[in-house]
Amino acid sequence: MGVPPLEAWVRERTAHYDEGFVSADPAFAHAHVTVLAPFPVGATDRAAAVASEVRAFDYTLRRVATFPDGVVHLVPEPDRGFRALTDAARRLMPEVAPYWGRFEPVPHVTLDRLGPGVTESSTRDAVAHLLPCRARASELLLTWWEDGGCRVLGRFPLSS
Repeated sequence: MGVPPLEAWVRERTAHYDEGFVSADPAFAHAHVTVLAPFPVGATDRAAAVASEVRAFDYTLRRVATFPDGVVHLVPEPDRGFRALTDAARRLMPEVAPYWGRFEPVPHVTLDRLGPGVTESSTRDAVAHLLPCRARASELLLTWWEDGGCRVLGRFPLSS
């Protein structure tokens, strides 16, 4: 689920860490809210089914937070549309352990990771000019993340 108003900022941070994960595909969303990862290869029919279960919705990103593992992120409000998409994906793909069984899915847009020179406060200051960010979730993007090969595998409109 891409977030166009934040795309340039997140793309630049991606390039800062690893240029290989910057996609040349113009449809690719570096700034995104993950619905379910990993998504089964070849499951485009199930991605379409997930998208068809949830109506397009509006949300706002204004609050910066940090997960215990140091990922600095934005919290979508309200998050119920993203949770509905994740619930549908989990129901249609029960074999998938979200985040390889390490974390339960929490809707968010990754901004950065705590480290030398990066704090929650410094990240908040760096994105302040982009917030609040109002956006509309209208499609589900199925993306492939691979060093040197990040791309969109499919686009599926949410129901209207």
